[in-house]
Amino acid sequence: MSVDVYITQTACVLPNKPVTNDEIENVLGMIGGRPSRTKRLILRQNGITERYYVLDPETRKQNYTNAELTADAVRNLFNDETELKEIDCIASGTTLADQIAPNHGLMVHGELKIHPCEVIATSGICLSGFTALKYAYMSVKCGDHQKAVSTGSEIASVILRSENYDSHSNYSNDDIEKNPELCFEKDFLRWMLSDGAGAFLLEPQVCDNPTQTIVKVDWLKIYSFANEIETCMYLGACKDQNGTMTSWTSYSHEEIGNNAILTIQQDVRLLNENIINVSVHTLEKIQEETGVVADDIDYFLPHLSSMYFFDKFKDALDKIGFNIPKEKWFTNLATKGNTGAASIYIMLDELLKSGKCKTGEKILCFVPESGRFSSGYMLLTVV
Repeated sequence: MSVDVYITQTACVLPNKPVTNDEIENVLGMIGGRPSRTKRLILRQNGITERYYVLDPETRKQNYTNAELTADAVRNLFNDETELKEIDCIASGTTLADQIAPNHGLMVHGELKIHPCEVIATSGICLSGFTALKYAYMSVKCGDHQKAVSTGSEIASVILRSENYDSHSNYSNDDIEKNPELCFEKDFLRWMLSDGAGAFLLEPQVCDNPTQTIVKVDWLKIYSFANEIETCMYLGACKDQNGTMTSWTSYSHEEIGNNAILTIQQDVRLLNENIINVSVHTLEKIQEETGVVADDIDYFLPHLSSMYFFDKFKDALDKIGFNIPKEKWFTNLATKGNTGAASIYIMLDELLKSGKCKTGEKILCFVPESGRFSSGYMLLTVV
């Protein structure tokens, strides 16, 4: 027999001090020793004014591991570290773990140094934090666990440092003005992606003296379209003109460096052609399954990689009759940056702690991913 599942606590960690637009290149470094010719254009489109990095702003050295950052977010769920002993499941999602193996969840568990419990890690890109959340949700719903923790985290900055790129990734201003899509290749990712970690505590009941707004998970659904569309965003592989992926394991150490295989890359043409359609098709399928309508929604939390996509998503939703007024959209992209797998955690944490939410209100969360085109939606009710 399934039970109701509640997110009873949320927390996040943003490393070091915020990095302004004027400071980014000081921290990430200049490719080929030259200032980027595309940075201002990209920042103008994406709407981000501040972001956070696990890189020390003075030394440019990494001063947090992914596991450390994530473990800190889990600790922030509780007022007393003794409460960590009640955790019976940890599900962690991230794009870039500190190592290939063991998995990220196990490293987080090791950092926490708590009792033995069930641990799982989900891999992917932006949706990995969402799939971790679904695992924790299902584990509580089926009665296996009473206090499950899910996490989403990113440390993208460690692979965005200039040392990992070659000089030909800079474009001229004329190129960008004529073809704005070029911004969404390597340079877009350098000036977009940022770091952070978030955590949720999921339980089958509401606590007596809540310290923050609590929400019930009505449903959480995810769809992949990898059966229809080739790879778009990737790390640790090389993609040829036919869309075939070749793993980093097929290359020598020298070839990996020369071909920038360990930098995150994106097929811009595929992104622009598919990300909106996939997201809308996913919502249409979920509407058929759940009966959700736009009038039900009081807050819409979309994971936007850039404000470039805001109006595009809004127009696409309007066309299928899912018209959510702009005043109901909630995003902290401008001040937190694109934190990928952590973004939905960081957004929901800020909203629930804002004091704005009222009992009975509905929150729709949306996470798209261009890795191989997947989307997830989650409906919450404020209790």
